Amino acid sequence: MVIKVEVFSSPGCGKCGHAKEVLRRLVDEMGSDKIQWREVNILEEMDYAVDLGVLSTPSIAIDNELVFSSLPSAKKLRNELQSRLGQVGLEAQS
Repeated sequence: MVIKVEVFSSPGCGKCGHAKEVLRRLVDEMGSDKIQWREVNILEEMDYAVDLGVLSTPSIAIDNELVFSSLPSAKKLRNELQSRLGQVGLEAQS
């Protein structure tokens, strides 16, 4: 199973850079074969962002669903990704 994660960002957004870095680390940790991600510049893809309900940056969509409308903690993002991958509880076993 592969999940698609999109980080909605805008130029000059400091928190957006942090969101992308957290996501990069999680993808490295969990496996790029399981998580595909891309950055979505809301200025270039405004219609798509509006369709998903993005009102601010950074926002994160997973499998075409807006899941976080603001920057989540790394733990919340990890838990959401693990849940969608069916890996709940793996962190506790490590």
